[in-house]
Amino acid sequence: MNNFSYFNPTKIIFGKGRIAALTREIPADAKVLVTYGGGSIKSNGVYEQVKDALKSHKWLEFGGIEPNPRYETLMQAVEIVKKESITMLLAVGGGSVADGTKFIAAAARFEGEPWDILSKQAPVKSAVPMGVVMTLPATGSESNGFAVISRNATQEKLSFGSPHCYPRFAVLDPQTTFSLPQRQIANGAVDAFIHVIEQYLTYPSSARLQDRLAESILLTLLEIGTKALQPDADYETRAELVWCATLGLNGLIGCGVPQDWSTHNIGHELTALYGLDHARTLAVVLPGVLRNRKHEKREKLLQYAERIWGITSGSEDERIESAITRTETFFESLGVATRLSQCGIDADTAPETVAARLAARGEKLGEHGSITPDVINEILTSRL
Repeated sequence: MNNFSYFNPTKIIFGKGRIAALTREIPADAKVLVTYGGGSIKSNGVYEQVKDALKSHKWLEFGGIEPNPRYETLMQAVEIVKKESITMLLAVGGGSVADGTKFIAAAARFEGEPWDILSKQAPVKSAVPMGVVMTLPATGSESNGFAVISRNATQEKLSFGSPHCYPRFAVLDPQTTFSLPQRQIANGAVDAFIHVIEQYLTYPSSARLQDRLAESILLTLLEIGTKALQPDADYETRAELVWCATLGLNGLIGCGVPQDWSTHNIGHELTALYGLDHARTLAVVLPGVLRNRKHEKREKLLQYAERIWGITSGSEDERIESAITRTETFFESLGVATRLSQCGIDADTAPETVAARLAARGEKLGEHGSITPDVINEILTSRL
């Protein structure tokens, strides 16, 4: 197991009715900007709960943060933070709202061009404190310091991370998921599953405990995935999904192990170019990455086949192929397509276009840096 540092200051407040805890978590003298997305929180009761919890605080609101948060929109909020001397941000919504709010927090105190935080990885030296009320289990953004932001003008989708952008606290009330459409629940399950995969399916690193932690999340998602989609899904099932999503990307299972975020990097380009849901790009790309890089990932793929899918017979290649096929079948059981052509994307031009965009940035992806633009083209061509 490699050397590592684990830093996560986020306080998790989990369970029914816990939004009321905001009253205690936000300093009494704070001036708060509440951020949210398209306004669903005003129809599902979450907004009223937040409003009630903040009745003794000074606060403003900023809505309209997109599912893939846009730089142009977020910069409007940055101006409000500066003009109104905001001292605390509260993101209320899913991972995109949390991601967008992290950027607002960083950009409001950044000296220079804020886009440099993303395009040049300019260091974030300070950020406005923030908390999260998470309403959509998927990204784990409520308990990490990373964010992914899109820019319309350049059709880019880029990421950044900073210890200064960890939420101070995160409220997770599984009841907020009951008003979500099936598509969002399915996306959340896929996103969480692939977050774990990209920290797990690399090569052995003498990290037995980390492997077992990752496997427990994968097995739980397989067990509850389709159950969570049902209109009559119970609280316990949704609670398990929420907790899996948080643990999948709060940094714990990635401690001391090699990681491969190539599926996410390629997927980000598909979203930026074609507007496809983030999780659905991952479901398309991951099987192609695993098949293309199976020689590098062989030992862990065989472990995955045995421990997650119970596959112990057949040749090594047969076991690996069976595990990848079953992974595709799991995504499809959630109603998530696994081919470019099924997603309404121009499958003939997408591979070259995505590969060229990543080539322009000098991208070499994967745990070995072996996924070059030519390999990206191969991966996407296999997913037509």
